[in-house]
Parts: sequence; structure tokens; C-alpha cells
Amino acid sequence: MTPLVLVPGMMCDARMWGAIPSALAPRAVHHALPTGAGTIPAIAAALLRDLPERFALAGLSMGGIVAMEMLAQAPGRIERLALLDTNPLAEVPEVRARRLPQVNRVLVGGLDAVMQDEMMPHYLADPSDRETLALCLDMARGLGAEVFRRQSLALRDRADRTGALRAYQGPALVLTGESDRLCPRDRHDLMHRLMPHSRLVIVPGAGHLPPLEQPAATLAALKEWLET
Repeated sequence: MTPLVLVPGMMCDARMWGAIPSALAPRAVHHALPTGAGTIPAIAAALLRDLPERFALAGLSMGGIVAMEMLAQAPGRIERLALLDTNPLAEVPEVRARRLPQVNRVLVGGLDAVMQDEMMPHYLADPSDRETLALCLDMARGLGAEVFRRQSLALRDRADRTGALRAYQGPALVLTGESDRLCPRDRHDLMHRLMPHSRLVIVPGAGHLPPLEQPAATLAALKEWLET
């Protein structure tokens, strides 16, 4: 059975996937955290060094961006690809302009404020879901300000990876929450068009974090992708 590699989003750890990894047993699941380098290519290269020779790969948000870079660097190692709530394009200028000011606020003790005031309000379809928001803040606190800096600047400077998707011929899943405000639906339509063997899934009742907001629907889509 092909092992599965899961790459979480910015300022998230393995808990972002909720109960999904255990529900996929006995399949081996590797959690690859995008925390150890300062650029998307360097993050992808570091993860690839420690992963099995061939694997299924799923990434959400920043994790999807890293997954696309892994695909660009080592296409022959990726048996199948799942991209959740992510974006294959380079950073747009207005978002690029926000990155460094956010980093500067975080580095002087403002991690909680930036997460709670500027980032987490855009995460969920149901903003009253305090349990999930508390988990998001706890994950961010556990990773800390330096990881925030590295991840923010890596995202700011990332490359367009539509070419890597266009060349990919393996089974693919493109999944997004119906109410995702951070990675628009048109980005997912684009990824679906680029990959000839992809399936597009829109998850009702979810925003940017379907594995936590709608775990049953997300698990069902991942199982179908893994088994077809």
C-alpha cells in the first residue's frame, strides 16, 4: 500500500488533519511539516530527503504550495496528488505587501494578535466554532514567531507552479471548502483544468480547513482518491 504524505497549512501541525490519518489505517501516513527552511524550494527539498521513494501526496493551503513544489522537483516520486484549499499561482502584489509588516508585528510579540485579528477570522465557514479556532491558535503558538517569519516570506516569494500541474498525469484530487475566502474557487477550477486526471470536490459547510470543519466529507474524498 502506497504511503501517504500529508503537508499541513501555514502555522499548522499534524493536528490540522484531525482524525483523518487514523481513519486511513493501515496505510502508513507521514506528516511532513513545512517549517525547516526559508523558501518554498528549500522546504520541498528538505522534505523530499526524508520521505519514502514513492508516495501519495496531499497538501492544504501552504502545504499544497509545498506539494506543488515537490511535484516540480521530483515528479517521478509522486504516485498521486491531492491539493486542498490552495493556490498554484505566485503571490499577488497586495498580499505580498502585507507579509513583511505582519512578520515584523509577530517578531515583537504579536503572534497571538496577528493570528486572531488578521488570519483566523478568514479560516472557517462558521466563525463561532471556538474549538477549532482554539486549536488553530494553539498550533501557531507551538510553532512560534520564527516559523511564522520563515513561512510568510517563503509564501511571499513563491513561484507559479501551473507548469508542474500541467505536466502531471497521475490521479489527482482538487478539494476546497465551499466558503473558502483565502483560496478562491477559481484557483481550484484552474488546477482541475490543468490536471487531466483530476477530480474536483467542493465541500459544503467548510471554509479554508475542511479536514477540521467537515471531516467526514473530506475523508470520503481522500479515500476515493487513494483507492481509484
